Amino acid sequence: MKSTHVLSAVAIAAALSGTTALAQDGEGLRIGYIVNYATHEWYQNVILGMEQRAEQLGHTVEVIDANLDMARQVAAAEDFMAREMDVIIMTPVNEEGVVPILRRARADGVPIVLEGNPAPGMQTVVAICDYDTGYLAGVAAGEALGADAEGIRVMNVGLPLLSATILRSRGFMDGLQTVIPSAEMVHDLDGGGNPDRSQEVSAAALAADSDIDVIYGINDSSALGALQAWRAAGLPEDDLMVVGTGAEGLAFLNEMQTEGPYQLEAAMFPEKIGFTAIDTAVALFNGEEVPEYVISPTTALTLGEVSSYYSYDGESREIQWDAVNALEAPEQCMMYASDL
Repeated sequence: MKSTHVLSAVAIAAALSGTTALAQDGEGLRIGYIVNYATHEWYQNVILGMEQRAEQLGHTVEVIDANLDMARQVAAAEDFMAREMDVIIMTPVNEEGVVPILRRARADGVPIVLEGNPAPGMQTVVAICDYDTGYLAGVAAGEALGADAEGIRVMNVGLPLLSATILRSRGFMDGLQTVIPSAEMVHDLDGGGNPDRSQEVSAAALAADSDIDVIYGINDSSALGALQAWRAAGLPEDDLMVVGTGAEGLAFLNEMQTEGPYQLEAAMFPEKIGFTAIDTAVALFNGEEVPEYVISPTTALTLGEVSSYYSYDGESREIQWDAVNALEAPEQCMMYASDL
């Protein structure tokens, strides 16, 4: 992927600083967001970021939940297009399933911004660098374990349905092995991205082989589900490291506060994703040149670092925008879905 097709979220925000032409004219945009799974903490915070940014710019956001059903996502897109929404933002239920939607939208002149996962025929996607996110978490895990560690065995709780999550898992192992070359993936599981499925497949894997040093989850639900399986099996936690991904909501914060095995979080800042998706949607509608990939920053956090990015009182959290906005997104990702 050439860097000319990539722009950071910071650059998009800078290009849209101040009010838009539409806001100046008093005509706010009608933006439709088709979320793939609205009950998930990650998407609830993405929506929060969208709503806050839309309100700042004088636009409105309407949300339809596909609830992990591709047919419902198609129906939602058809509904938004029939009602002539100005822009559509969509988190794909699966990448191939949204291709006909993108094709029809392009033919009808409807701008669409994808969130999270790229798909063939897209105009633009707002996303993190998934491989880089996993890689940096892997390096941090290796450094925490120590370069002289030997025989490190990893259980990956992944989601092979999506290229983005495949990239995270691959990045984590590659990053870990740069510090501890002998580290190996013992279990490579499909946790479905949800805690119940992750707990189920992890329990089965641990029953077969529980000699595990590190659990990596492609999202917080995966990591937490696997940790629940570990605890249900009565396994010792003293030498276990759990690494989550997302900083999706309160669940990872609650667990990290216990100072147990959940020691690292690859933070993806969903509020920032939602904020940037609105900026990108406005730019696309206004006919501005928008890159194929708009990159949002990530970083690996320990418990001591979390408070710099989120204030937290046990029942709610608040993103610290100055700290998050100070993070630099890479000019381009180390690896893309097309590289798989």
